[in-house]
Amino acid sequence: MISEILRIVVTGGVGAGKTTFIRTISEIDVVDTDKRATDELAEFKEKTTVALDFGKLTIASNQSLHLYGTPGQSRFDFMWDILIEKAHAYILLVDAHRPDQFRYARKILNYMNHHASIPTTIGITHTDCVDAWEIEDVALALGISDEANPLPTMAVNPNERESVSNALIAIVEQLKKIGE
Repeated sequence: MISEILRIVVTGGVGAGKTTFIRTISEIDVVDTDKRATDELAEFKEKTTVALDFGKLTIASNQSLHLYGTPGQSRFDFMWDILIEKAHAYILLVDAHRPDQFRYARKILNYMNHHASIPTTIGITHTDCVDAWEIEDVALALGISDEANPLPTMAVNPNERESVSNALIAIVEQLKKIGE
């Protein structure tokens, strides 16, 4: 039996789509800690998450998903400990057209897997961009293409409700298998 509240962490580097992912699917106004970017990020995006994002989605009469988005900047990575501690699963969003972020995504993946043995889905974002890598190539770069222990990997458009929903369904299905 899956618990009534499923805590899902949405993590990834800066600009991978974490806040958008949660805003797209949440049935409540998202609680966020976005602040104006004042460093080199200001050229890339106007605001950045400094603590967490929180959203909620009811999936059954007695079940809901609580979605917790991590900050993308390494200086706020202390939040990983706090958010992963009681999580049931996590989704790592990786920006397919920014290969300079792959190393950081791999760091997050290794950290989360070291601190929590929970279901994981890899969501590859920005796959429609001109410079986007193929999903299989991103998986290779992240070191997750091991056939003996593959991680579910899928394209995710954080702006499209159906795409976000499919990623969450993949996580819930993994949780159901564990609960059986």
